[in-house]
Amino acid sequence: MKSDDRNLKFLDDLANVASGAMRSLGDVREHVKTMVNGLLNEMDIVTREEFERVEALAQKAREHQIKLEKRIAVLEKQIKTGKKKK
Repeated sequence: MKSDDRNLKFLDDLANVASGAMRSLGDVREHVKTMVNGLLNEMDIVTREEFERVEALAQKAREHQIKLEKRIAVLEKQIKTGKKKK
């Protein structure tokens, strides 16, 4: 019986140590996450969503620029030939 009691106490102690270690690991994880987020904020890094939004705006601006370049080319050609497009 004493052996069984010792085994149970040992298992209880082991479970308590494991539980404490898991809590500590969770605390360390949160601390590291907070530190990394703080570092990223200090570095002024954009989020993926912000990057994709700006990328889409740049693509739209580029497409508009291409259309304008084509219009300018047509107008320049008209000026050179002295003709108006009907």
